Amino acid sequence: MSTASYALQDSATMLRRNLRYPASAAATLGIPIVFLLLFVFVFGETLGAGLAGVSGGRDEYLDYVTPGILVLAVAGAAQGTAISVAMDMSEGIIARFRTMAIARVSVLTGHVVGSLIQTLIAIAVVVGSALVLGFGPTAGPLEWAAAIGLLTMVSSAVIWLAVACGLVTKSVETASNLPMPLILLPFLGSGFVPTDSMPTAMRWFAEHQPFTPITETLRGLLMGTPIGNSGVLAVAWSVGVGLASYLWAKRLFNRDPTPV
Repeated sequence: MSTASYALQDSATMLRRNLRYPASAAATLGIPIVFLLLFVFVFGETLGAGLAGVSGGRDEYLDYVTPGILVLAVAGAAQGTAISVAMDMSEGIIARFRTMAIARVSVLTGHVVGSLIQTLIAIAVVVGSALVLGFGPTAGPLEWAAAIGLLTMVSSAVIWLAVACGLVTKSVETASNLPMPLILLPFLGSGFVPTDSMPTAMRWFAEHQPFTPITETLRGLLMGTPIGNSGVLAVAWSVGVGLASYLWAKRLFNRDPTPV
């Protein structure tokens, strides 16, 4: 059996191991659904009136906010991934894996692919829930394929960043707190309200943080709104963050373990 075959086999084993923990998957699924229901049924009528669209009501706000909820689902996956990696580090499991005859790449690959599967399931559940509530996307097959591709790319980048956060921390508690800013970023962008409704300083931040072009690209693909240069920025942010996080995580994982 070739080295690549061993790596794939070991990665599949690690993937099955990481898919056995339903608590993280439940949190990844539950949080975006709660926010979808909260913003649509509690704030939707008021916030929808501020969009100045055709109806300016709850239904119009549902169409506006769903892409933001999808980005929130992606960002929310980071905390569970970081905690899972930190638990393996603090409990000495990864140290034991280093002494076993398994492909080193499979340990992190199992975490990343497992988290990616859970995130994509959460995204599918959010879309399904939004459609039940009345979400009316205008996207055709190509737009849906592009949206899924973008969400997969962004999810991979966020998950690799979460893996690095889990590796760099010395405790599970720290790992659970380190990715928290990622969950806040969708709220400080165009996910829930247009950026031009914000004060000047906050608007500048919202327009230049990574989740705003990602949200605007998703909104354009699903709802037919103008995308402009958001698509290029979304891909650039995803590739840049993903590559930097992968290299960071790889360096942290390959460092010599601290002597006990």
